[in-house]
Amino acid sequence: MRWKVDHSSREALPRQIVACVRRGVTSGELAIGEQLPPAAELAKALSVDRNTVLAAYRQLRDDGVLEFRRGRGARVASAVTEPGPVTEAAQALVTVARQHGLGRHDLLRLIEKLA
Repeated sequence: MRWKVDHSSREALPRQIVACVRRGVTSGELAIGEQLPPAAELAKALSVDRNTVLAAYRQLRDDGVLEFRRGRGARVASAVTEPGPVTEAAQALVTVARQHGLGRHDLLRLIEKLA
């Protein structure tokens, strides 16, 4: 199974599924045109409600990562690129950290603590 969710995490389950699919596409584990499992099947494998998977699939569709075709399910529509806002926020974080004398290892520890 490509995707795993942490039921005890504070992060919402649909967001976890979205992140797993994005990682699969970015790593090449999921190719453009590849069909994803039906929502009911993936929900059962992850022990979540079908609507949770559908919410994740809809978000991925809205982001242009997936496409839905009647009778054919959800397929990977495009490769995932780094989200611009995340890159910008990370750059701002690095800049502020440097201004306060924090280095790479300090930032990594902070991020691990917060994640």
